[in-house]
Amino acid sequence: MTVQTSESYPEIREAVRRLCQDFPGEYWQALDRDRTYPTEFVNALTETGFLSVLIPEEYGGSGLGLAAANAVLEEIHRSGCNGGACHAQMYTMGTLLRHGSEEQKSEYLPKIASGELRLQAFGVTEPTSGTDTTRIRTFARREGDHYVVTGQKIWISRAEHSDLMVLLVRTEKREDVEKPSQGISVLLVDMRDAIDDGLTIRPVRTMLNHATTELFFDDLKVPATQLIGEEGKGFKYILDGMNAERVLIASECIGDGRFFIDRASEYAKDRSVFGRPIGQNQGIQFPIARAHVQLEAAAGMVDKAASLFDAGKPCGAEANMAKMLASEASWYAADMCIQTHGGFGFAEEYDIERKFRETRLYQVAPISTNLILSHVATHVLGLPKSF
Repeated sequence: MTVQTSESYPEIREAVRRLCQDFPGEYWQALDRDRTYPTEFVNALTETGFLSVLIPEEYGGSGLGLAAANAVLEEIHRSGCNGGACHAQMYTMGTLLRHGSEEQKSEYLPKIASGELRLQAFGVTEPTSGTDTTRIRTFARREGDHYVVTGQKIWISRAEHSDLMVLLVRTEKREDVEKPSQGISVLLVDMRDAIDDGLTIRPVRTMLNHATTELFFDDLKVPATQLIGEEGKGFKYILDGMNAERVLIASECIGDGRFFIDRASEYAKDRSVFGRPIGQNQGIQFPIARAHVQLEAAAGMVDKAASLFDAGKPCGAEANMAKMLASEASWYAADMCIQTHGGFGFAEEYDIERKFRETRLYQVAPISTNLILSHVATHVLGLPKSF
């Protein structure tokens, strides 16, 4: 197994940096004030092919691996931009690619690669189940050549800006199956047909511009041909997407961390107090250096997890550890950067407070740190389950 490092794909990284120069801090600040979707930025990423790096060439993509997608997202975030508006297309597409029928892949993947269709919505979390996915209640009952979906989802980002949604539903009640993970299925919902015809989208305003929504399904009809894979086996299909999601989010955290370290180092060299650069003081130097050390260590785990995923090997533990280490490293770097800048760190024009809010999300989503620790304790170390 060859491990791709943070120095891999230099051409991709340079191209992403050039693209991001067209979307400076002022662009993101304006969007953040009004909680507006970065349509122009997403269109630019689509047109240059960066959002289709994981789609095979026969369907119009680049046919590259997760490590290449990591390079794209890391550089977006290091440049001060935010991939949260579009990163889901990379990991949700994997469920369709790995488990969809040939007809489904031929119908949708070329259009996703070209930008004709957006696959940005991933409908999993529910108000009553949280991270206990096997307890979802959204139910799809089969009626002839359709499924009829009823239920509710929460914290579903980009639903208002997506044409398609990968939706996790129960097709058998939890109490009727032998294992909790059974009886769960995956539907590919065409949201263009669904909105106001069984699907209602309600925006949820949060502390950051993440286009988050709540979804309500009221007898939504979905053609049975939109079932991905076999009925009742969807939980296993979703796990692949979740591992990719955690590694890709971890790469964004690495990019955020590098953004904060770059900004703090630059400011500490230029800012003079008491007749000397503040970066000459160990009280300033050491936190910046510690942030760098922690981030480099986390980046190593991200690279390992991506390499395992691309090699088709089990990577659940590594994906979880990568997400945890990277999110904690970026959060430490964010706090350090605010502290280094003092009052200026809270000023909108410096972009630090915005990135501070954005990177805080990944302590909680897409999986909380405590749940990662629980996974490592039980699945890696063999400790008894606590729940």
